[in-house]
Amino acid sequence: MNNEVPALRRGPILAALVIGAFVALLSQTLLNVALPRMMEDLRITANTAQWLQTGYMLVNGVLVPISAYLIHRFTTRSLFHAAVVLFLAGTVICALAPTFGVLLTGRLVQAAGAGILMPLMSIVVLTIFPVEERGKAMGIMGLAMIFAPAAGPTLSGWVVEHYSWRVLFYIVIPISLFSLLFGYFAMKNVTKTTAPKLDALGVVLSTLGFGGLLYGFSDAGNDGWDSPVVIASLCVGVVALALFIGRELKVEKPILEFRVFRYGMFSLTTLINAIVTMAMFSGMILLPIYLQTLRGFSPLESGLLLLPGALLMGLMSPITGIIFDKIGARWLAVVGLVITTVTTYEFSTLTLDTSYNFILLLYTLRMFGMAFLMMPIQTAGLNQLPQRLNAHGSAMSQTMRNIAGALGTALLVTIMTNEAAARGRALAAEAGIDPADAAAMAQVTTEAAVHGINYSFVVATWMTVAALLLAFFIKKVKPEEGAPPAAAPKEG
Repeated sequence: MNNEVPALRRGPILAALVIGAFVALLSQTLLNVALPRMMEDLRITANTAQWLQTGYMLVNGVLVPISAYLIHRFTTRSLFHAAVVLFLAGTVICALAPTFGVLLTGRLVQAAGAGILMPLMSIVVLTIFPVEERGKAMGIMGLAMIFAPAAGPTLSGWVVEHYSWRVLFYIVIPISLFSLLFGYFAMKNVTKTTAPKLDALGVVLSTLGFGGLLYGFSDAGNDGWDSPVVIASLCVGVVALALFIGRELKVEKPILEFRVFRYGMFSLTTLINAIVTMAMFSGMILLPIYLQTLRGFSPLESGLLLLPGALLMGLMSPITGIIFDKIGARWLAVVGLVITTVTTYEFSTLTLDTSYNFILLLYTLRMFGMAFLMMPIQTAGLNQLPQRLNAHGSAMSQTMRNIAGALGTALLVTIMTNEAAARGRALAAEAGIDPADAAAMAQVTTEAAVHGINYSFVVATWMTVAALLLAFFIKKVKPEEGAPPAAAPKEG
């Protein structure tokens, strides 16, 4: 099958992919503002509730490596339809879920669909657009995709304030159905199909590796870092991940092609994007908890605070795409990371008296900085890869971002929880407060929780500083279409 797609067909294909991605991202961001209310209704802690987000990203991360195999094995149309159907099924399960366990299961089924859909979108764009037009195409994708995080928190806040959080999933169902119907008519087959073999052992090892690390980071917030379960989970994760990487470097048809890291610019941009993703997702989780649980703002007020920043990020996306096509990603990344670093540090100075407008301005500026980062940096790395590695590069990039988002969220929520607990004990001891005095302990707990959130943002600040230093080494590159690196196994 010829990879050249007539220009007239690009619009509907891109539209179908963007609508599907919009639904997936809308569903993910809808829960950020709703988490405090869900914690209350389901009687769960922040560490447990964040599994609705980290579990979603983990399944994405585990399934994305398989996407390269699926893209080679099945047609574009069939894969797109299967992904949307999976996502729709998960949404229905979430809407009807009677318990947290069933709700989490629905989220994981949703994630299975999104884990196929997102890398499929990237590889199709890389296939149908030439290098010189990819920045603009990625910008259009970013504009539509970022509209979901823009609309999600505000819509979520309004719904949760007036109705049950289940209504959030009822809203997603018809949009998912529209995505499925539109894709039926608009989606075309644009990638070649072959008959690759799936590395089943690799799938098991990657699941144990990433899953073990994530569970360890998450459970540390409940049981502490010295818990036998936490230590065992982290050990299993590290060992399984090492075995997985070793295996993927040896097999002829790996599910996740680690040889893409032989291309220096791809490696650098993937690392920067992983760090930025950790910092970004942490803010999206921590701020609603601070606003609603500690400051008493309504879910709608919490969602509205996030709206201007998300809208600005969406409006800037096509602009940064055009700038990227002209000057490359380095200075976009440097400017964006300077803004992100400063604003992230400012979030580490929150108090119980910090004004709503100041937080709104700070978050808006932070998202403005983020608008310079994601798509340009990812595209800069993918542009170095030859066409035969596009699917593998897209899968690796998306995997690293999903895993980084999941681990970053779990780590920073755990840091928040542990720091808050330690601070609470220290404050109670200093003031000589009787643990039985509920009123006095409530004040101490609130102050300690603010400290825990601030400490998490300090850690996130140092993450962005590291990314900023790395950004100075980004260079503008073109695809290397020659022979594969020496140690890579022969194609076919």
